[in-house]
Amino acid sequence: MNILDDISEFKSSPELVAKLYQYSLQKSYPAGTVILNENAHIRSIPIVMSGTLKVIRTDEDGRELLLYYIKAGESCIMSFLGGLHHETSKVKAEVEEEAEILFLPMDKVSLFIKEYPQWLDYIFRLYHKRFEELLEIVNAIAFKKVDERLVSLLYKKSELAKSNVISITHEQLAGELGTARVVVSRLLKQLEENGVVRLGRNKITLV
Repeated sequence: MNILDDISEFKSSPELVAKLYQYSLQKSYPAGTVILNENAHIRSIPIVMSGTLKVIRTDEDGRELLLYYIKAGESCIMSFLGGLHHETSKVKAEVEEEAEILFLPMDKVSLFIKEYPQWLDYIFRLYHKRFEELLEIVNAIAFKKVDERLVSLLYKKSELAKSNVISITHEQLAGELGTARVVVSRLLKQLEENGVVRLGRNKITLV
């Protein structure tokens, strides 16, 4: 299935879909590949055709915090905004699950905003979704305990991978939650004792 044809905003404009393919560069990436670094210049925006990206923010001490995931049919609104205003990236984008990505040059991003209202609708929908997800992150950090956030993250990763077995290290989980590895290890041990998960070498199974 052509994922672009399945995007609701694009269904009324096959011409826009054709131009997205015409002007974009399509590439494949394995899990773990960083496609955009913080402070990098944004010359194109990614549209995920398959797989998943995760968008991360890093503080001055090198600690990371997961902001949101980008799934098939979606793009990175932070890239949109940074590229349109000629600013460097404020986030890092990393491949979570092996991905096929279309990269649309920024000059075409601006041109399509003027020529296709469907493209602008697509951007606004993504902006709305990401804003809600960032509010959820703020609420979770402010009002939820780390163990609740950990369980929520595990279930989200399970849903994305379509598997109850998650290949990840305690260090990686700690980075995405913005906490220490020892905290995550302790909480995972408690979850295992409570029958919520089974722990293996670099993998976690949701029971």
